[in-house]
Amino acid sequence: MKITRHIISFLSLTLLYSCGFYSQKKNKVNATSESLSISKIDFTKEYQIDNDEFGTKTKVVIKNGNRIIRTNGLPNHPTGRFPNEGNPNSIKAQDLEYSLPLNPKLTGKSKWAREPGISVNGVKFEPETAERFVCETGEVYKIEAIQELVNLGLDFNNAHVQPSGAYHYHAISPELIKKLDNGKDIILVGYAKDGFPMYYSKSGKYKPSYVLSEKLRTGDVCNYNNPHQRMEKELNYTRPDGTFVSDWTYVKGLGQLDECNGIEIDGEYGYFITDEYPYVSRCLKGEFKESRPSGPPPRQHPHGRRQRRNH
Repeated sequence: MKITRHIISFLSLTLLYSCGFYSQKKNKVNATSESLSISKIDFTKEYQIDNDEFGTKTKVVIKNGNRIIRTNGLPNHPTGRFPNEGNPNSIKAQDLEYSLPLNPKLTGKSKWAREPGISVNGVKFEPETAERFVCETGEVYKIEAIQELVNLGLDFNNAHVQPSGAYHYHAISPELIKKLDNGKDIILVGYAKDGFPMYYSKSGKYKPSYVLSEKLRTGDVCNYNNPHQRMEKELNYTRPDGTFVSDWTYVKGLGQLDECNGIEIDGEYGYFITDEYPYVSRCLKGEFKESRPSGPPPRQHPHGRRQRRNH
């Protein structure tokens, strides 16, 4: 039986940024994986995860006002089998680096984000897909990852694999929560690209503000095509059921969370990953740049042709 090793080292420093709902203090801690569970790690500070069982290598350092995440993108928990019927790609180690601000700033406006954040284990959150139905009457319907019409090969972590080999979450990962569960209701699961923290509430304390639209769809002769699946549907006068992004509509004040699944508590803003739509934030409220990390460019389409990496 393999022994999973988590090597964690914390440097003595005073962090300028107070992570939402968590206080930060100057401390100095040295510990080994055998004596410290990953659920004990203070992810607001510098840390390192080296997991022999799953191959995870993630290191976070604080430098020049930024939280710098270097990772191979491999999860530190069990995954489903890949390739599978709905996803032809294999999980591969990546070479990724992200730089997130320690002192995030709210802009007062929401901005769509393709990859809104990164989990504490280095796996990215990418809630939407590139799959779509295109209708002869001009309508284009973006397909949600979590739906029952098209098999996108999601595993029990609500995740699958891009042609580059990048494993990514479309919603909360139950296996990740098992790893991080420290007995508290609210768990820090990652950081958004704008620097604000991302949380998950085991009790579902904070609810999103999205509902299914009451407006019937339009669209005649709508086709879905990829190298492994083809489908034709008549969408005209059909009722939204959550299959498509456009099936959902935001109702301000319906739940506690805003349009980006965020909320300000005790003066600190943060995002919540929820069990209900939108699952993971589709937009961000802080300043950020939607730039691709280093390494081979990831693609959302799980059925696209594999990309060769230039050496």
